[in-house]
Amino acid sequence: MNGYEFTIAGASLVALGSGALWWPDQDLLVVSDLHLGKSERIARRGGTSLPPYDTRDTLNRLAADLALCHARTVVCLGDSFDDLAASEALPETERQWIFRLQAGRRWVWIEGNHDPGPVEFGGAHLAELPLQPLTFRHIAQEGAAGEISGHYHPKASLTLRGRTITRAAFLIDSDRVILPAYGTYTGGLRTQSPALSALMRAEAIAVLTGPTPTAVPMPR
Repeated sequence: MNGYEFTIAGASLVALGSGALWWPDQDLLVVSDLHLGKSERIARRGGTSLPPYDTRDTLNRLAADLALCHARTVVCLGDSFDDLAASEALPETERQWIFRLQAGRRWVWIEGNHDPGPVEFGGAHLAELPLQPLTFRHIAQEGAAGEISGHYHPKASLTLRGRTITRAAFLIDSDRVILPAYGTYTGGLRTQSPALSALMRAEAIAVLTGPTPTAVPMPR
C-alpha cells in the first residue's frame, strides 16, 4: 500500500498518498473536507464558474481508496459538503454513487463548520467520534491528545534540485494528526501559518501527498 506508516497514541496508522488516513486494525478509512458540490455553491452565489466535475472526481478517488483498503468503516471529518444547499443540489447520479459507497459499511459524518446540520444521507451524524485510543473531530482542540482532525487544509512545500513542490499534506506529531483536504477544488493553508504552528509540536512532520508520500520536518 502506497503510504507513510506511523503510530499515535498506540494506534498504527497509514497516511495514504490520496490524502486519506487508513487505520488497518479497525478497517477504518478517514477522509476530511470533501467539500462536495463546491462548484455548484460558487455558481449559486455568483462566483467564477468552474467545471462541474469536482464531486465526481472526489467520489472517484474515494471509491478507489475504498477498493484498495476494503474499509468496513468510513469517517468523514466534516465539511463533507460545501454547504447544506450543495448537499441538496447534488445530481441524482452522484447521490446514488454515495449510497453505493455506503452500502455494507458503517459511515460516520462528523459535523463541520460548512455543514453543521444533518444532511439527507444515511450513516451516523456526530459532533465527534471517540474510538479509543483516538478521537475524531473536525477542528483540532488545544490540549487534546490522540486527536484526528481536518478543517485547516494544510499544505507544505519541498524544494528538490532547485524545484519547489507544493502539495496538500498531513501534519503529524505525538498528540494529533491534521488531515489534508480531500476535495478536488479545495485550497490549502501553508504550514507556516500561525494557527498551524501554534497547534503542532516542535517535532511535527508534514507528509506531502502524491504518488510517493514524503515526510519532512513541518515547515514553519
